[in-house]
Amino acid sequence: MSMNTKRRVFLKGSLAAGTIGVAAGAGLLAPQAVIAAWNEAAFKAKSIDDALTAALGGASNTASDAIKIKAPDIAENGAVVPVSVSTDMAGAQSIALLAEGNASPLVATFELGAGAMADVSTRIKMGKTSDVIAVVKADGKLYSARKSVKVTIGGCGG
Repeated sequence: MSMNTKRRVFLKGSLAAGTIGVAAGAGLLAPQAVIAAWNEAAFKAKSIDDALTAALGGASNTASDAIKIKAPDIAENGAVVPVSVSTDMAGAQSIALLAEGNASPLVATFELGAGAMADVSTRIKMGKTSDVIAVVKADGKLYSARKSVKVTIGGCGG
C-alpha cells in the first residue's frame, strides 16, 4: 500500500468517526441501551389479548376492511414468512403484527410518527399454520384484520 493510499484510508476513517461523533452529540443517534429497549411483557405474552394489552394498552378491537395484509397463502418455510400491512385510516398511531399459532403471538410492533404512511413490511417466523393478525391503533381505538397462512415447514422449532 502506498503512502497516499494509507493517508486516504486514514482520512476517510477519521471523517467517518468525526461524523458519527457529531451525530451522537446532536442526539441524532440513540445510545445502544435505548435502541435495545423492547416491551418484554408484550413479546413474552402467551395469549393474543395479553400481548395486545401490553403492547397497545387494550385488547378489544373491531374488524376493519381498511387494513390490508399481504402474506402468502402457503409459506414453504415458516422461518421466513414475508408480511406487509397497510391502511389508509386517518390518525394511525401504531401497528402490531401477531401470528396466532405461535407460542408467543406478538411478532412485531411499529410506532408511526405524525404524518407517516401506515405501510410496513417485514419477515416473520410462524410455528404452524394459523392466522396472521394485524392490529392498527388509530385515534386511540384498535382495529384488526386477519389472513390465514398455511405453513408447510415450521419455523419455530419445526
